[in-house]
Amino acid sequence: MEKSKKTTNSDESKNIGIQGHSRRKFLQNTTIALAGISLVPRHVLGRGFLAPSDKINLGIIGLGKQGNILANKFISNTNSQIVAGSDVWLSKGVFFKNNVEQLYAKKRNVSSYSAITNYLNYQELIDREDIDAVIVATPDHWHAKQSIDAMNADKDVFCEKPLTNTIADGRDMLRAAKRNKSIVQVGSMQRSWKRFQTAQKIVSSGKLGEIKKVLVNVGGPARAFDLPAQTTPKGIDWNLWCGPARLVTYHERIAPEIVDFYPDWRLFKEFGGGKLTDWGAHMFDVAQWCLGMDHSGPTTFIPPTEKDASRGLKMIYENGIELFHEDFGRGNAVRFIGTEGTLDVSRGFLESTPASIVLSMPGADKENAFKDQGNHYQNWLTCIKTREKPISSIETGHKTATLCNAANIAYELKRPLQWNPDKEKFKGDREANKLRKVRKRKYLN
Repeated sequence: MEKSKKTTNSDESKNIGIQGHSRRKFLQNTTIALAGISLVPRHVLGRGFLAPSDKINLGIIGLGKQGNILANKFISNTNSQIVAGSDVWLSKGVFFKNNVEQLYAKKRNVSSYSAITNYLNYQELIDREDIDAVIVATPDHWHAKQSIDAMNADKDVFCEKPLTNTIADGRDMLRAAKRNKSIVQVGSMQRSWKRFQTAQKIVSSGKLGEIKKVLVNVGGPARAFDLPAQTTPKGIDWNLWCGPARLVTYHERIAPEIVDFYPDWRLFKEFGGGKLTDWGAHMFDVAQWCLGMDHSGPTTFIPPTEKDASRGLKMIYENGIELFHEDFGRGNAVRFIGTEGTLDVSRGFLESTPASIVLSMPGADKENAFKDQGNHYQNWLTCIKTREKPISSIETGHKTATLCNAANIAYELKRPLQWNPDKEKFKGDREANKLRKVRKRKYLN
């Protein structure tokens, strides 16, 4: 039975007559109804005003570097409204509130924006009935728990990549999204970029001929946490930061108070999946997409034999295409090798051999060709209203994260593994299958 939908008690809801209906349903219905109705121009209502049909209230969980970057994206490029934030660092909440208020003044000319409420425990944020959707920008070990809690609270979710750091967590998120009919956008924003969309068209159109091999260069696999202990600073709930993961000692490299760099929690398997999942969630995602494998994955994983190797994993799809985790000298990038040519793509280039393959694509002769990055953020908000699938859906995000997490397992076990991408199980390998999930720590008394 479908769970009952929450109703909002906000004054705005009362004024526009939507008592007894969820905000989600209201947003969807107004999008349909307003298609044939003329509205009062927004500038008549006042600078910075958002009509009820446009206003999607957002809460952001995780107020570090990425959380603040996403706040800027949603304030600059969308009609949503950020009303809350949550972080286990008290000082980050203060920084976030000030930053958002400054962004509203700079980007929207709203000089007196003061709607932000901060919470130490994210559960208080998602319990708010006036919040329509939640952005999860915490370390990877928190993604599943926070996203599922948000979905169960009738919120749609934007979850940063990689979707999860275990295969089991991804399966749980997928089930929650289906059960709640949630719109989940994964932060793999390269799917919105013209450069990668063009690469997908080239590969899928057959311009490279039959694809035989794909090289993906990203960083290495995860390792167990091994940093020396430091004194836990005041102002952070360290137990809550570790949450469902193993309780380790504090170190500033994984949880810095200053938010001007990306912290190193992503290198350790307790919290992330190494650069293999961190950048792999972007570049292996491009490989999966271009090969038409969004709902599948490799069936064989063959790790390198060299001790402590951080590259060299070979993966094979059922159709025989070989996928290599290999440094081919061009940074974080993907190379497609076909019988009629090759294609290299990254955030900085889209090049083919012969060059005519890329040059034949529409728009190739224009200045700044293929540099448009689209609007990954508005795409999610639009889908919240229409209930259509976003460009980087939870299904594709889960399959990409699963590939990356399975690759980490192969590197850890150092032996070939056979994988069933439909059942999402390793064939005949109990030890590998156990590594699809980790035991969750009880972090609350």
